[in-house]
Amino acid sequence: MQKQIVDFVLVPMGLLVMVAYHLWLLRQIDRRPATTVFGINAFNRRLWVRAMMEDTSKNGILAVQTLRNNIMASTVLASTAIMLSSIITVWMSGGAYRPVTMVYGDNSQLGLSIKTFSILVCFLGAFLLNVQSIRYYSHASMLINVPNYMREMGPTDLESSAEYVWRTVNRGSYFWSLGLHAYYISFPLFLWIFGPIPMFLACVVLVFLLYFLDMASDLGSVCSSNAQKEGHREYSKADVVVV
Repeated sequence: MQKQIVDFVLVPMGLLVMVAYHLWLLRQIDRRPATTVFGINAFNRRLWVRAMMEDTSKNGILAVQTLRNNIMASTVLASTAIMLSSIITVWMSGGAYRPVTMVYGDNSQLGLSIKTFSILVCFLGAFLLNVQSIRYYSHASMLINVPNYMREMGPTDLESSAEYVWRTVNRGSYFWSLGLHAYYISFPLFLWIFGPIPMFLACVVLVFLLYFLDMASDLGSVCSSNAQKEGHREYSKADVVVV
């Protein structure tokens, strides 16, 4: 019973650390997008889509090839996630219970089933997120190559078309990032098999690593100053939030 108390304390604390970090990250993206990688990438994707759609006959192949590379990256992650989910499902349905030695915590069969099921849910979530990313990238690869008669449309219609394509590309990138974060979260859940202490330490270390991967305050200030010099407005929440 004393060992199970360690699971009841450290596991919720580790999950709380992960949830608190992601809530804080969402707040930063909403209020200060220029300090996050997501905000900077969203702003540059808008410029990229506009540049690609200005001359489709010249930039069409480059745009499709770039989106195809993103589709391949999402496909690899989705295939890996569903393969790992299948392996975990076969392992859970096998029924062979072998307790992990040298684990200070809950080492019962029920506890192991909960741990493996948590990993399974994490990989299934990563699979679904990457599939949605492929869906939006596939739509964008067709939409970004608008026909030539689009040049005869007014500037308002052309601007609306570019905004729609940008939002489609942005959604695909967001789903890809969420799927990648699901992979990151699977590491602490996997270490949970070896005890709550490694799981809690992995959550703390992962939060610090994600902070350096998701935040880019220096790059944000540089991009903002460059945008002002080139006559572009400084991007804000409207450039990041997908409607």
